Amino acid sequence: MRDGETVWDGVTNPTAVKNLREMKPGTKWIFYHTGDERTAVGTGTVVSVDATDPKVPIVRVKAGKPLKHPKTLDAVKAERIFKNSPLVTIGRLSVVPLTQEQWDWFLS
Repeated sequence: MRDGETVWDGVTNPTAVKNLREMKPGTKWIFYHTGDERTAVGTGTVVSVDATDPKVPIVRVKAGKPLKHPKTLDAVKAERIFKNSPLVTIGRLSVVPLTQEQWDWFLS
């Protein structure tokens, strides 16, 4: 949020890299604090994707707005709509797709 716009880098997990490569300009995303906080706190938008090097896509992102109601990982895990989501089934995966229903839940 502080930077406004930045490059999303440092992703090394092959599944997460694949998810980054598949992003398109305009794709919306949720910003999630890892570590002790484990809370979704804001939104953002993909500005551009350069997948010339498939192992290291360069994804430029723009910060959106803070979530009105930040959502903890425990709250996410308690929701049935995330039962089969990589967000809860694959630990430490930094980039996962969301369904429209999941996106709407984060914004509620």
